[in-house]
Amino acid sequence: MTASVSDTAHHHDDRLARRNAFILALATALAGANTTVMFATGAIVGAQLAPVRSLATLPISIFVVGLAAASLPVGMLVRRYGRRTAYQMATAAGVLTGLFGYLGVVWSSFPIFCLATFSAGFYASAAQSYRFAAADTASDAFRPKAISWVMTGGIIAGVVGPQLVVWTKDAMPPVLFAGTYLGQAVVALAAGVILSFIDIPKPKPAPAGTVRRPISDYFRDRSFLTAVICGAGTYMLMNFVMTAAPLAMIACDHTVDAAAYGIQWHVIAMYAPSFFTGHFITRYGAPKVVAVGLALTAFSAVVALLGITVAHFYVALVLLGLGWNFGYIGASAMVAAAARPEERTHVQSVNDFCVFGVMAVGSFSSGQIVTTYGWDAVNWVVFPIVAAAAVALVVGTRRRVAVA
Repeated sequence: MTASVSDTAHHHDDRLARRNAFILALATALAGANTTVMFATGAIVGAQLAPVRSLATLPISIFVVGLAAASLPVGMLVRRYGRRTAYQMATAAGVLTGLFGYLGVVWSSFPIFCLATFSAGFYASAAQSYRFAAADTASDAFRPKAISWVMTGGIIAGVVGPQLVVWTKDAMPPVLFAGTYLGQAVVALAAGVILSFIDIPKPKPAPAGTVRRPISDYFRDRSFLTAVICGAGTYMLMNFVMTAAPLAMIACDHTVDAAAYGIQWHVIAMYAPSFFTGHFITRYGAPKVVAVGLALTAFSAVVALLGITVAHFYVALVLLGLGWNFGYIGASAMVAAAARPEERTHVQSVNDFCVFGVMAVGSFSSGQIVTTYGWDAVNWVVFPIVAAAAVALVVGTRRRVAVA
């Protein structure tokens, strides 16, 4: 009888989790399109508006600062108001992204455009936690699949974002991308409407007498620490290389459209494997999936160093996206497994703060490296960071096995 009740509860939870994952995947598609537009245009607009060329990627770096700055506040809003209300509040940042972006390019204001990218980062930070939201109502067995299902929305984002750039970049001549940023605001509004349909209970307060562990205790958990290192390394390298790629393509005499399509294929590769990543994690374990992600990231740098044709850029960006998918989703599954139920949103917020904080460091240095030392130098940076993450993964996994 007990097993029957348990099975029924898991069936109910997973049915709700599937519904929420579908809705969150749609929201991810639209919120991700907002982010993709910034990735495809931010460095190009930055090069046009920045007082010096070395600051061309500063807008993307400020985007990452927005990601890091919002991670803890978004978690606080989730704990206080629940996922649905918190995410709809964050949608306002997505709308402001488009409006500030429009004003920045129309008025040729670099500070206002940077404000747009900060708002985009805040919005993206909330969207990044959609993957954890789907896991809230899932059984332990379904949780990795729920996370990966939500990430499949990025496939649509990988098409919608770059296409929005291509279709609207010249919609309001003579100002490049003015129509694109207004389109962003509309897309964010649509995402807010979709989010009104999620059904995720507000997090329950910890039982009376329960004391939440201090943050330092999280980092004493080797599983959590390993997940943070691998997630941060994977995400930082993806952003580091991708930020520089459009500028490098323009410098190699490729067109704006070619750069936009390069980002499109990159984003599709980031999310397309999500149909299978959860299954791979369930079958082979998150550490092995993360290891494959790190290997693909290193291989992308090898391809980028072999040539500067459009094909070299596209293949490198696709491999980079695949590496991010396996590395980041695998690390996310490790974080979800390491958290106690009453600590889940807090642990996830701490993880995201660490990941996005490391990303910010990489993003700030990306523009300096690509403009000063070139595209090859950007890719040489990949290898030592992949090696460091791989060592952390091996050490963490071995110690976990030894304890078991």
